[in-house]
Amino acid sequence: MIDINCQILHGFDNGAKHSEESIAIAREAVKQGVDTIIATPTHTSGDFHRFKLETVNQVNIINQRLSEENIPLTVLPGQIAPIDEELLTNINENVLFINEISSYLLLELPPNDIPHYTRQLIFDMQIQGYKPIIVHPERNQQMMSEPNQLYELVRQGALVQLSAQSITGEHGKKVYKLAHEFMENNLAHFIGSEANNQDDYLLEQALKVIKKKFDKSTVSFFVENPFLLINGETVLANEPVHITKKKILGIL
Repeated sequence: MIDINCQILHGFDNGAKHSEESIAIAREAVKQGVDTIIATPTHTSGDFHRFKLETVNQVNIINQRLSEENIPLTVLPGQIAPIDEELLTNINENVLFINEISSYLLLELPPNDIPHYTRQLIFDMQIQGYKPIIVHPERNQQMMSEPNQLYELVRQGALVQLSAQSITGEHGKKVYKLAHEFMENNLAHFIGSEANNQDDYLLEQALKVIKKKFDKSTVSFFVENPFLLINGETVLANEPVHITKKKILGIL
């Protein structure tokens, strides 16, 4: 199984605190059936080129450590890129795509709103051959009140990754409900652990929740898509469904 979004690298603001915590995450991931993790530090400041090199270097270091300790896990380089109007400027030099050679890029919305240029950015990225994956949109405040903003982005071609912690309810009831609505309406394509410590590594638990609420085929959908992504193949995607306020609020 592949985890496409994990903060396993230490030395970055949102990552593991130290190398031993990185190894603890690796051991927990293997315990839950994961054999490949995409390391996804978030670039928030400083020089993009330096960040890219540091990430690849840290991936090489942790893979060497995993090999020495006989932990059957491979870490691949990746990045979460905050959505920004200037993202497409020198994107090949500045941005770290999943596994370096793919055209897939993880994008993160601001926590409170959806920038007015988001749809145009998603369109422009695809025109240039890139494949955007929006991470944890269920945690965006504006998305909670306007969930069909995601419907429009998916209909436009964006892919979506939900957080395992959202699916299990760790981020609260509202986020839990919205994440499940997104799955019910074909607005999600991947599940990522998003963990930066072993206690928050809930990928297996999230899949159990999905199996209980939906079915085995839904679990297979989320398990298979990361393999397709890594192999450069077209990921599975069902026709997105428009969400109604009645479904979200449970009233009206």
